[in-house]
Amino acid sequence: MIRYFACILFLFSFSLFAAPPKVKVGVECLFSEGYVKQLKNKRIGLITNHTAVNYKMQSTANLLKENASKHNYTLTTLFAPEHGIDGSSYAEKATGNQLNANGIPVISLYGENGPKRLTKEMLGSIDILIYDIQDIGSRSYTYISTLFYAMEEAAKRNVPVMVLDRPNPINGITVDGPMLEQQWRSVVGYINVPYCHGMTIGELAEFFNYEYKVGCRLTVVPMKGWLRTMNYSDTGLKWVPTSPHMPEASTALYYPTTGILGELQLVNIGVGYTLPFKLVGAPWIDAEDFAYHLNKQKFPGVHFQPFYYRPFYGRFAQQDCQGVLIIVSDPRVYKPVSTQYLIIGILKGIYPNQFKDALLSSEGRRDMFCKVNGTDEAYKLITEGKHIVYKLKAIHEKEREDFLKKRKKYLNPHYSQG
Repeated sequence: MIRYFACILFLFSFSLFAAPPKVKVGVECLFSEGYVKQLKNKRIGLITNHTAVNYKMQSTANLLKENASKHNYTLTTLFAPEHGIDGSSYAEKATGNQLNANGIPVISLYGENGPKRLTKEMLGSIDILIYDIQDIGSRSYTYISTLFYAMEEAAKRNVPVMVLDRPNPINGITVDGPMLEQQWRSVVGYINVPYCHGMTIGELAEFFNYEYKVGCRLTVVPMKGWLRTMNYSDTGLKWVPTSPHMPEASTALYYPTTGILGELQLVNIGVGYTLPFKLVGAPWIDAEDFAYHLNKQKFPGVHFQPFYYRPFYGRFAQQDCQGVLIIVSDPRVYKPVSTQYLIIGILKGIYPNQFKDALLSSEGRRDMFCKVNGTDEAYKLITEGKHIVYKLKAIHEKEREDFLKKRKKYLNPHYSQG
């Protein structure tokens, strides 16, 4: 019995004194680093959802509410992005307004046509707008479009914006994929950065504000302890699924590996199974042969494992599929979008007839595919080209190099030094 209680005491002491994570996110620095002084006598609007928590898993909304009297401000309104304030709504589904547990109005910033803009009436009841949502590091995720829209509308009415920074879960060094051409600008691609940009949400806000001459009164509350080489597991922070098909932090690395391909509905990409974005499969694929041809290319940081499964819903629901499980062995050298183009090229090369038929049946998805890519050049290559892998990889190569030079002035130097 004594040994039992000693064990319980040890576990309690361990949990009580366990070291905090390596990284302090922006909301923690808001209170600990003095930024909270900017909120004094202000009416606050908060763009947020369930992902905005500190290392103790306390929500930003609750933290702001609990500290209101101490710092003399008022939290008046919550604004929710795609998937809603609690993250339960599926992609592209409009969400409605509601009240949160503290009786604070929750206004949806996502409708039938995608992210919505803040109106004059919405901004009229606040003195400062705070943004705190976990991003996933890919240009097409609509949470960042919601921020950019909000910055534009706030700038028109001289309402300051404060962004509480969070990690890029891929890391801060991976830059890959096409740039965004102006004609394909949309809610799934609003600023001209590569599909994987290697920036945090705060750095993207700075980039957008100055490169697009938005003129927003912007403050970014930086993290402490985050390094550009870190993926999310390196931070010590707990992951909260950012949307229904983003269950794990590692999923953020796979989203840009298969998500663009998924727009065409040629194959199943694990959505509808237990491994969203981590699979590529179809009834007409031979798993062993497909894996062999992919691994033969020796792309950096990745292995393709033959895989057999039956999706519960979505593309090829309830059908036996063969394909590959994508295993990232080294995130620091892995190129997600380039690997996706490899997968597309191999599919077209070894299954030309099935690929052609599937592409014809998905013709109605062409525009969305181009919007997510940021260009129609990729679509032209996969429909008309031959030996397309390295041609796809080379899209916007020069523009990507120019971006790397331009982005340097928006990278927080403390994220490189620790």
